[in-house]
Amino acid sequence: MKLVVGLGNPGQQYAATRHNVGFRAVDLVAEQLQMRVDRSFQRALVGQGNHRGRKLLLAKPQTYMNLSGEAVSRLLRWYKLAPADLTVIYDDLDLEPGRLRIRARGGTGGHRGLSSIIGILGTGDFARIRLGIGRPPSIGPDVSDWVLSRPAPGEEEAINRTLTMVPEVLWEIVEKGPESAMNKYNGVDPV
Repeated sequence: MKLVVGLGNPGQQYAATRHNVGFRAVDLVAEQLQMRVDRSFQRALVGQGNHRGRKLLLAKPQTYMNLSGEAVSRLLRWYKLAPADLTVIYDDLDLEPGRLRIRARGGTGGHRGLSSIIGILGTGDFARIRLGIGRPPSIGPDVSDWVLSRPAPGEEEAINRTLTMVPEVLWEIVEKGPESAMNKYNGVDPV
């Protein structure tokens, strides 16, 4: 079994914000698997499905972004999975809207959701799919207003194009590993 976690904030007021592209990505994957991610379990909304004989658990933590590690660690423990069985999908300020990058492991990059996960798990050895949301025009120390706001129409269009690539990227990670996905998709612009 593989655990796929999209990061975001619960609540309708956050649904269309930049910070919730991870939730939106998980919803697209669920749609392709013809399943729903709506069962409340271990501080997350979860759903189970199969892709080519491989079990996938999809999750959207309901702890708010800064506490994402609580839900992720509980799910890994409950299902007896290792961090290597985890893929996290999240927004990235350092990528332009419409860009996507895969990493096999790493640090937090300043992302508070990742900080929570790595802090609780004690490791950054898990795959990530980073979805670009860009930085605000004037960069200050606090980008909360930016990530919790809706993208402009042109940015939203670029983000949506990237989101459509996520299921294909995820299948590559699940079937062949994150390094294969990195070689195949890093640097490729969505159509």
